[in-house]
This record gives sequence, C-alpha cells and structure tokens, in this order.
Amino acid sequence: MVDTIFIGLSLASVLLLVALGLAITYGAMGVINMAHGEMVMIGAYTAVMASLYLGLGLIAAMPIAFLVTAAIGLAIERLVVRRLYGRLLDTLLATWGVAILIQQAVRLSFGFAFLGITIAGLGPGLQNVSLPPWLGGVFSVAGTEISVYRSFIILVSVLLAALTWFLMYRTSIGMQLRAIMRNPQMAAACGIDTRRINALAFAYGSGLAGVAGVLMAGFKTVFPDMGTPMVVDGFLVVVMGGVGSLMGSILSAAILGQINGLAAAVSNDIIARAVIFAVVIAVIIWKPKGLFSYRGR
Repeated sequence: MVDTIFIGLSLASVLLLVALGLAITYGAMGVINMAHGEMVMIGAYTAVMASLYLGLGLIAAMPIAFLVTAAIGLAIERLVVRRLYGRLLDTLLATWGVAILIQQAVRLSFGFAFLGITIAGLGPGLQNVSLPPWLGGVFSVAGTEISVYRSFIILVSVLLAALTWFLMYRTSIGMQLRAIMRNPQMAAACGIDTRRINALAFAYGSGLAGVAGVLMAGFKTVFPDMGTPMVVDGFLVVVMGGVGSLMGSILSAAILGQINGLAAAVSNDIIARAVIFAVVIAVIIWKPKGLFSYRGR
C-alpha cells in the first residue's frame, strides 16, 4: 500500500508541474495552450540530447530544459498567442497547430530528414535516459521498498511548487500577475505592463513543463507524441482545482495522482483513466468553478 501511495504521489508531482503552467497561463491570459504538452516532450528530448552530446546527466539537464522550453514558450507567446488574446477558441486552434508542427519537427530531425540527415536522439524512434546510480536504487519504509527516483521526483516538484508560490505571492511580478488574473483591464489601467507579465508567465509555465519532461524521461520512454496526453491531464487538474488557483492545482493534482495510482493497482491503466474522468466530471457538476476558484471558466 505504501508503494502504491508513493507511485501516486510521483505521478501527481509530474502532473502538478505540467498543470502549474496551465493554471498560470489559462488563469491570467485566458489562453488554452494545446502546445503545452510539447514543452514536456521538448524537456524530455533536451535530457536525451544533453546526455548524447554533452555527457550530462539527468540532474544537470533540468536547468537546461527549463531555459530551452522557457525560450520556446516565450517565442510562442510573442509570435502567436499575443495576437489572439480574448479569442479563446482561436488560441486553442493556433496552439494545437503549433503543437503539431513541433511534433513533426522532432520526428523529422527539424527538417534534416528531407535531406537524408538524421540527428542522433531525434527522429521517430524511441529514446531512453539513464539514471545516475544513486537515483536507481530503493529504500525501505515500513517494510516496503520505495523507489529513490520517485522520491526524488516528489522532492523536486515540491520545491518547484514552493518556488512558484513564492513568486506568485511574495514578489512584485506575482502581485501584478494576480491582478491580471482578477481583472486584466483594471490591471492595465493601473499601469501594469500586461504584455510583459503575460510573456514572463507563459515562459515560466513552459519552463516548468520542460522540467516535468526531464523527470518523465527518467522512468518513461521518450518519443515525439509523449506530450499529447499530458496536456489533457494538465487541463483536468486546472479545471478540477479551479482556474488561476495555485492551491487548487496542487490539491487536485495530488487527488488525481492518488486516484490514478490506486485504480491502476486494483485494475489497470484504462480503468484508472476512466475513473479520473468520472471524478473530474462529478466535481465540475458539483462545483462548476472548481474546488478553489475565484473566477469562472
């Protein structure tokens, strides 16, 4: 039972990092970013490429993945999303198109496949990232063996969630972002540079997704489509927790992660996924604004 709980917590931790970025961008900007899952995939591939070409381990790849995905997220916001604020369905379709382009770029080695050039670590094949020896073992809790790496995932996610809370509630940028979440027009009228804050929030959320991708690469095969289901799961967390609510995202990620782990242990992954959707639907019916939301969807 203890190992099942830890598996659920590790899944919740990765899901939380994905959902935090969505909670910020959806809550502040009203943007449905369907390319967010591709930031997870790029983060995972960054770990692969850092291992192949730089000889770096999984730990060293995390800050690199954060910077790479934050830069790509900033580019997406500047070139695409910024022109579509206030047009919810347009942002969905545009970022979906961006997601497809990113997937195909990775699958085709960024276009070099047309010239017969294959970049090692990219392409349509499957990739793996090896763990450092000290993360590959287990330790005992109440007579149950617990994975060191899953515990590491939980620790990293807790630290990044705490950092996000600090940035949101103890910094000037966080105060401005929360003001935009409440009322963007009033925030702009008070002199807040909404474009700058939105861009920084988008980049930060993308960076968190990149770190989640690195963590996933340690226990899951890396492939071009791996981020697609993650964006769906991330939105489930945001919808259940409440738009723009950091605490709601944390608690709903924990709840859904545990439900997924327990249901998968009792039955299988397919049943577990069905149970998660049923829980989210029930929460939406019971509390349409989510568990901790202060604004509607």
